[in-house]
Amino acid sequence: MGTVRWQVIKKDGREVVEEIHKVVVHRFRLSDVDDPDLYAAEPIYKWEKSEPGQFVMKHAIDKPVWHRNIDHVTYSYQYVIVAELEIKKLSEFYLRFGQVGKI
Repeated sequence: MGTVRWQVIKKDGREVVEEIHKVVVHRFRLSDVDDPDLYAAEPIYKWEKSEPGQFVMKHAIDKPVWHRNIDHVTYSYQYVIVAELEIKKLSEFYLRFGQVGKI
């Protein structure tokens, strides 16, 4: 399940509470290689230039981050890109691109 937080912002002279969700916006696997982060650069770059990637880069609260996990069963690496999106933008993301997964 994703992480949820709230922040208060000033909008049109009023204080408004925004609901912010931290979610996985992209995931991919790499086979066992000598330098997985070097090989991960291309899929990350391609995602960033894709339509879903551009949407996330434009609307994320902070710059998205990636995480690498080792899958000991398949001897591979799983990468996930995690971003924080305001609930309305997250809903739009899900409607346009589908749900990738939660952390």
